[in-house]
Amino acid sequence: MAALCLLRAGAQTADYTPTKENLQARETFRSDRFGIFIHWGLYTMAGDGEWMMHNRNVDRDEYARLAGGFYPAAFDADRWVKSVADAGAKYICVTTRHHDGFSMFATRESDFNIIEATPFRRDVIRELADACARHGVRLHLYYSHLDWRRDDYFPRGRTGLGTGRTREGRWDDYCAFMNRQLTELLTGYGPIGAIWFDGMWDKDIYPDGVTDSTWRLTPQYALIHRLQPACLIANNHHTTPFAGEDIQIFERDLPGENKAGLSGQAISRLPLETCETMNRSWGYRMTDQAYKSTADLIRLLVRAAGNDANLLLNVGPQPDGQLPDTALARLREVGAWMKTYGKTVQGTRGGVVRPHEWGVTTQRGRTLFVHVLSDVDRLICLPYAGNRVRQAVDYRTRVPVRFVQDADGIVLKLPTTAKADPDFVVEVEFAEELKTTN
Repeated sequence: MAALCLLRAGAQTADYTPTKENLQARETFRSDRFGIFIHWGLYTMAGDGEWMMHNRNVDRDEYARLAGGFYPAAFDADRWVKSVADAGAKYICVTTRHHDGFSMFATRESDFNIIEATPFRRDVIRELADACARHGVRLHLYYSHLDWRRDDYFPRGRTGLGTGRTREGRWDDYCAFMNRQLTELLTGYGPIGAIWFDGMWDKDIYPDGVTDSTWRLTPQYALIHRLQPACLIANNHHTTPFAGEDIQIFERDLPGENKAGLSGQAISRLPLETCETMNRSWGYRMTDQAYKSTADLIRLLVRAAGNDANLLLNVGPQPDGQLPDTALARLREVGAWMKTYGKTVQGTRGGVVRPHEWGVTTQRGRTLFVHVLSDVDRLICLPYAGNRVRQAVDYRTRVPVRFVQDADGIVLKLPTTAKADPDFVVEVEFAEELKTTN
């Protein structure tokens, strides 16, 4: 993941007309609302996060020695995917190649991969693809545009300068290498829900470093859409979307926020996704036990949905290939909440009432779900007029909630027993279908 400054705005430099399959996939993605991110690679063994090669200035040849001991004997793709499905998540996004250049799949394009370089010799992406098919979970694939190891990633960007690369290579060769690997992933692993790019921000030090032409995005995106028309393209470049992209990503922030300094770009009309960590780290870090509470994770999911965005929640597997116990506990607890309240976020769109301090709204058809995430307010004002309310009820108990409606909107009078623990949901049914916000 990125740990750098915000780039200047990108530009749409090519025409792109999505196919029917692509447009349908976008709507399915928007309805999913919840996915799980997996950062897994050789760096896991060092227990210091996915940026350790850069952070510690590890020589690329010394780093490669980690592969000789990589044997995650406890890895079980079925257990991973079942945990994801039981949490109520609809898709999983897993790193196929991170910035260290190590491929977690059986590629013919580099011998620095999990089959040829490790004693494990199992294609974990293949196993996850098969498990996703069995459990009805869509598979998304993370792929790094950045490489701290290859000489043909040249000119070099602002990161990975201490990894021992001394030779110069041809950028054309690197771009061709990436496209050959993407072809392998899109032709050998079944239906792929999305390709999730990262690392393009690394070359913002060059005058044209973040343009479509420098990164050859137009032919690369065309290749992906040709091989799998329904495969969506997301790119975590921290700027406005380029033509050919189907998802807009916001890292560690909800759309419209910029607390982390990576998400100040304008909000497009594409499907939106917020990616965030369960603790503080993306890749496994043995000293990081700062896990967010289950209540905070649920509120994050709800706030994302209220902002018409998905939540992609990250888990970093341990060196033995298991998901950490605390992460599994959080997934189970979120899943328990989703069994009751999942329909108030999944299959919905951001509500006609914009997010407020007290919470957010989501909607489907004639129904507005009012998610009260704070116990401060007993009177919830909904500035939405022109559509008569038929009824308002506590979503869980179906007990009526009192309300007053006039030309200025609606005031909900919450019962004294209402607790935002973590979310008190009022279901408001209107006489006519609600307009959509996007």
